[in-house]
Amino acid sequence: MRKIINAEILYNNEIVRKDILFDENEIIDIQDHIDTECETIDGTGLTVLPGLVDVHVHLREPGFEQKETIRSGTHAAAKGGFTTIFAMPNVNPFPDNAETMRNYLQRIKDNSYVRVFPYGTITVKEYGREVTPFEELKALGIRWFSDDGVGVADDRVMREALREAKKQDVLIACHTENMDYREPGASVHAGAYAVRNGWTGISSLCESTQLIRDLQIALLTGTKYHGCHISCAESVEALRKAKEAGGDVSAEVTAHHLVLEDRDVKGPNWKMNPPLRSHEDRKVLIAGLEDGVLDFIASDHAPHTESDKRKPMADAAFGIVSLETSFAVLYTEFVHRTHRWTLSQLVSWMSEKPARRFGLDKTGRIEKGWRPDFVLMKLGEEYVIDKDTFYSKGKNTPFDGWSVYAKTVETICGGQTVYREDSTNTVRR
Repeated sequence: MRKIINAEILYNNEIVRKDILFDENEIIDIQDHIDTECETIDGTGLTVLPGLVDVHVHLREPGFEQKETIRSGTHAAAKGGFTTIFAMPNVNPFPDNAETMRNYLQRIKDNSYVRVFPYGTITVKEYGREVTPFEELKALGIRWFSDDGVGVADDRVMREALREAKKQDVLIACHTENMDYREPGASVHAGAYAVRNGWTGISSLCESTQLIRDLQIALLTGTKYHGCHISCAESVEALRKAKEAGGDVSAEVTAHHLVLEDRDVKGPNWKMNPPLRSHEDRKVLIAGLEDGVLDFIASDHAPHTESDKRKPMADAAFGIVSLETSFAVLYTEFVHRTHRWTLSQLVSWMSEKPARRFGLDKTGRIEKGWRPDFVLMKLGEEYVIDKDTFYSKGKNTPFDGWSVYAKTVETICGGQTVYREDSTNTVRR
């Protein structure tokens, strides 16, 4: 057993001073003072939060280890305060059958610092032609499917996928992108800023039209549907209507779409898909999160090599790394500086709400009997983000040099320390 003492903890949506007793299976007790003799973690000056949950992470392995590995990506997750992540399936080979998924699950078990749940693909090899055998993968415990990186273009295939997902009671998470609305070389939001810089823009319709189609089918089939990295006002309105119609639908928004806009783009490290949208879009995203149309926050951590990004905008890879910056950036902007959100709101959007939607039992809160996943944070003290200190192999971030006011000191996953500041004394799960 272990215990945390002398720290403030987020408990029942309030910050209180209590001790936490736990082992590798559960939180055993939470009291004002716990006398049990065991290994003790002194949390003086720190705030203990439930471990964060991220349902949208690209670990790149297998197939693209030059960008990221399971080991480096999950270590980055631990440093960012995440204790549970979901790995997107656009790797090589694609996890679209039982044999490949078994091998993938073993890699994850052997190399992860935090808890990792892999997605299966919606379609075989993400080609958008043949639906993956969901039942075969569900037998291995896989209950989440995505073709992230591409949209499923064929209406018939999408209907078949959503019907089968309903039959198997699994969740479909979609990157929606109608390529009829995207020109070659497009790299940023289609607007006046793109025109001024000579960049080809991506219309919001590229995202929203396919999302609207998916939501219509999801409503007809009653399928559990999740929209990935929502970026524009049109998509928020479509989700609002689908929820009002009784759809079993949810959606995420990323940290970078909440704090950055198209006019912030300076080069390839601000290039992501979907792109940073207009100021009005960003305002709608924030309001949509606050009123529940958007359900929670994800990172869309997308590491690339320096050579992937050291190209003209039209040719550079889409995506940024964000596991090690998401919480700090959001806490700084919305809790520390503007006081628009409470700490409890932010943590709920980054822990309990994604855990609940993705069916994770007793995850995302500090409660007796719940999973012993914690992050010990130093809040309110300034430090500067330095990409050269990242555990991720990717350094492609627009947040390098930003001053923030939240720093992870220790991360505990399944009762074990998986990250400690200035220490190598950690374990992989």
